[in-house]
Amino acid sequence: MPPLAVPGPIPTRSGPVTGRRDGDVIRYSGIPYANADRGAPPAPAAPPTGLDGEPLVLRATDTAPACPQPSSRILETLMQGALDGVPQSEDCQRLSITLPADLRSGEVVPVIVWFHGGGYTTGAGDLAIYDPHALVVEQRVIVVAVTSRLGMLGFGGGGSGPRRPHDGAPANLGLLDQIEALRWIHDSIAAFGGDPETVTAMGQSAGADAILHLLISDGARGLIRRAIVQSPPLGITTGRERMFRAMARITRALPTDAPVDAVLRRQARAERASWASGIRSGLPWGPRYGHAPLPREEDRDAAWRAVAPEVDLLIGTTRDEIAMYLPALPVIAPLLRVPVLGRALRAILMGVMVRPMTRFVYTRPVQAFAERHRAAGGRAVRYVLEAAPPSSPIGVGHTVDVPLILGTREAWTRTSLVPPESWPEVAARGRTVRRVWAAFARTGTVAVDVDARGCGMRFERD
Repeated sequence: MPPLAVPGPIPTRSGPVTGRRDGDVIRYSGIPYANADRGAPPAPAAPPTGLDGEPLVLRATDTAPACPQPSSRILETLMQGALDGVPQSEDCQRLSITLPADLRSGEVVPVIVWFHGGGYTTGAGDLAIYDPHALVVEQRVIVVAVTSRLGMLGFGGGGSGPRRPHDGAPANLGLLDQIEALRWIHDSIAAFGGDPETVTAMGQSAGADAILHLLISDGARGLIRRAIVQSPPLGITTGRERMFRAMARITRALPTDAPVDAVLRRQARAERASWASGIRSGLPWGPRYGHAPLPREEDRDAAWRAVAPEVDLLIGTTRDEIAMYLPALPVIAPLLRVPVLGRALRAILMGVMVRPMTRFVYTRPVQAFAERHRAAGGRAVRYVLEAAPPSSPIGVGHTVDVPLILGTREAWTRTSLVPPESWPEVAARGRTVRRVWAAFARTGTVAVDVDARGCGMRFERD
């Protein structure tokens, strides 16, 4: 039978909303938390009113739109169909809330806020591969998925640098969107049964990187109590100002009213201009230091030290992050499918490329981040995901942790990342990972007796 309408509006900062019952969860989808013109900072979304000035009830039943975006080689080779059924719009400052359908009156449960990955260029909060149903039902938590501006629309501003702040749109608009989402959650989530004082931000890849930068953003302090940070590419987030300026020379001449397809074409040209920056061009868009709301790059470590005592941190990586990119390499990928040659070539690539680059971009800087966090008075647990199903096409590569936490069998097994024969093992390990993640959201630590073998992870607490 179709989902039932949820009776009674819930008061929020954006006005009263109703959602829909979907089996054993209730969903409130596509709630606007902010509005913004192109190139402008976000402003809180105003509650809609009728002709008589009375507030209108918003039916929050539509999928949050994705920010306009191109496809990518990774999406085409490993994540086919991930964006199917999700509209795209510049009016993408939306969030969606999923909670247990049997939440009792007066019951207060942990809140986990999901920031998706995609290199700050692709993805959206409401993709089916990020469906939080299992996490919500098994662990009795509320999950809020955030969608915000990406690519040139979200991170293409800032012009020639901090000394010329009026040279085009401001930088970090996507980060400012995310701050507004966190403010909305702080102001409104109690009405849904969530605890606004112990919000856990959870993100993977670019979403994980965004969380770390939200911790040191003006206006965000106190909005995140705990952070689950999965595979942040910390090794390529420094020394990027020259790259940003090279890209700005391509983007700044585009009229502010250019059609979206022209924006995406210019975005692609700017990305080509980033290639001279080497490995950093693997993440061409993203937070820019010295522009609101971020400190200067030379001040960021001190800012992270200052906030460490206020935030419990669970941070980690997969063992072979860079292996995700092997199937997307145009010359190498076909050779990897040749039975004997492919195995030999993969072994060589693991030794000369995958593991050295994984250590440089992910493992070592993540370990250093956790150590600094502890030294500054914060609690930090570091993990390494060391196992993946044998049929995984990328081994223990980037993103193989996400199906353990979010998404449905139907959504994941239609991609190449999770072959159907892998799902039983993914589902079994996922139950353990979701238990560990939710326990961290409640307590700020990982239990000493956690069965790491049950989820293929190794944990480091001290």
